[in-house]
Amino acid sequence: MTESPAVQPTAAGSIDAGAEGFTHLAGDGSARMVDVTAKTPTIRSATAEATVLVAPEVLAALTGGTVPKGDVWAVARIAGIQGAKKCAELLPLAHVIGVHGATVDFEVGPDRIRIIATTRTADRTGVEMEAMTAASVAGLAMVDMVKGLDRAVELTGVRLLEKTGGRSGTWRRDDAEHPAAPEASDASVAPNAPVARG
Repeated sequence: MTESPAVQPTAAGSIDAGAEGFTHLAGDGSARMVDVTAKTPTIRSATAEATVLVAPEVLAALTGGTVPKGDVWAVARIAGIQGAKKCAELLPLAHVIGVHGATVDFEVGPDRIRIIATTRTADRTGVEMEAMTAASVAGLAMVDMVKGLDRAVELTGVRLLEKTGGRSGTWRRDDAEHPAAPEASDASVAPNAPVARG
């Protein structure tokens, strides 16, 4: 097996620009993870969303807490939080960073569930992919919980809504309906129902 030549760090401590200026390719064209050792940790956050499209009877079962497999909201929320922490294991060139905060919330529409995931860190690189992974995995968990009721259930619309911190500062999607900070649960909300933010 031919070994790739060593990539030399620059004086600033970061790896060189790589093949033809590609940050994730070494000089010989092989994949590499960008060296962020020299960067100073900063507080960063990201919010992403995903949408699960469901049939009316599935929506009724979700909001009524009658899905045969159990508490869909709890399973999807925990799956999303766990997904955020597993992001670097799923994406080969993503950095292993500390996910210091993660929330997954839901909004119920007439034919859909909107999943909103927010991740936070104090690290050298952002948590955008962690937020998108959280939203995606929460959606997949929801699909898995209700697919027995509707094989046509669909996960769609995974996208970043906002990121803050880091060298590029704050970015927000122009057409995003950005969620507000999480609110405490209303006492009138049924135990199996989601807590909407908006």
